[in-house]
Amino acid sequence: MRRDLIIGCVFSLCFIVGSAWISELTKSGPPKVKHQAPDTIELITIPKIEPDEPPPDDDEKPTPVDFAPPQIADVPQVITDTSFVQPLQPPPPDNIKIAKGQIVIPEQGSGWAKGIRIFDLNELDQIPVETFTVTPTYPPDMRRYSITGEVVVDFIVDTNGDVHDAYAFSSTQHEFEANAVLAVSKWRFKPGKAAGHSVVTHMQVPIRFTLNDGE
Repeated sequence: MRRDLIIGCVFSLCFIVGSAWISELTKSGPPKVKHQAPDTIELITIPKIEPDEPPPDDDEKPTPVDFAPPQIADVPQVITDTSFVQPLQPPPPDNIKIAKGQIVIPEQGSGWAKGIRIFDLNELDQIPVETFTVTPTYPPDMRRYSITGEVVVDFIVDTNGDVHDAYAFSSTQHEFEANAVLAVSKWRFKPGKAAGHSVVTHMQVPIRFTLNDGE
């Protein structure tokens, strides 16, 4: 009897607890679902591109500057290999001699011989003799074109044998004159003599410019 009573009591208690739990579950309702905000996409505004400036009209041309650089007239010049060459003159014969009385003493001398008698070669007992000579320099341009020539140098030899007032008396090519005069001016002589005394003598010597086979 007690056993049946205990079972009935347990069953009644379970029934009451289950009814209470179901009633509580019904009141609270189904579980609420949390809503999440949807993802958003932010749009970036593209800046407006300003159009390029229109090209200037062809009518609006820049004003030209009134300036012109100086110009040299383009005049062609004809230069030949013989532009600087004087016409050739036949050289005097090797055996030529200066005629007596035809020697002219230069008036443009330095004046050192004023008041001194100057003798011609035909008036001397002993003519001046070279003791030292200098070979003239061959002008490069004349050598390049194988041009030869001769210069007759006029000068005076004093009683010491020194040369004065040398100048080109004549020449086949003017380009040879300066070098010939410069060389003769450095020459030295044993002075000429008349009546046993050294005297001032007027002389002329030919200086020939020739090219040897090896030059």
